[in-house]
Amino acid sequence: MVKIALIGYGKMGKIIESMAKEKGHEICVIIDPNCEGCGKEINESTLKDAEVCIDYTHPSVIIDNIKKVAAAGKNVVVGTTGWYDKMDDVKKIVEDSGIGLIWSGNFSIGVNAFFKIIENAAEIFNNLDNYDVMANELHHKNKADSPSGTASMIGDILVKGIDRKDKVVVEMLDRKIEDNEIHVASVRGGSIPGTHSVLFDSLQDTIELKHTARGREGFAFGSVLAAEFLNGKKGFFGIDDLMKDIIR
Repeated sequence: MVKIALIGYGKMGKIIESMAKEKGHEICVIIDPNCEGCGKEINESTLKDAEVCIDYTHPSVIIDNIKKVAAAGKNVVVGTTGWYDKMDDVKKIVEDSGIGLIWSGNFSIGVNAFFKIIENAAEIFNNLDNYDVMANELHHKNKADSPSGTASMIGDILVKGIDRKDKVVVEMLDRKIEDNEIHVASVRGGSIPGTHSVLFDSLQDTIELKHTARGREGFAFGSVLAAEFLNGKKGFFGIDDLMKDIIR
């Protein structure tokens, strides 16, 4: 059993609470200033019983949240996206405080299996230069960041695996795309939990790899697995560390 503090009690927080309890874990505190009856502040007192925190909040507050969790000496699973330009700052916070932190743009185990498939595909298409590559993602209208953390990770995988590509473009293009660029496009609307596609296209055919989430349960399940993985550990971890632990 892991004693978990939930930071953020929106749709994801509620699903994580239910799934964590189903797996026999304890939710010892819920912190959300907009939730009646929840804790309002992240500090040593509110986190005193927690072993691992899980944060699904907002890009505008996540760095401050990590600092407060670190000051309390607690480990944290970071599911909040949109902060990756501060990665070096977060690594330093983790190192200086001696806590454990695991992050991902997407904690869905299926999505991370999808990442492995994309890595293998990129290796194949690296040697097939008559194919171009592109990606797109669709999310619900309330998503706070664009592109999604998952789409950013897909772009990174493709650039790393295909030598003729060295730049990901996420903004709207009103020009011809350059040969070295990969366009990762985002669409927002409706209630779509998350759909990500990668296309390898030639004059002869198109090969499409696609992952479609049916709901938030996959993200929640992976987040709880991440809390189990992180409990008792120190250091900075990514989703690959969790996947290696699962697949071994």
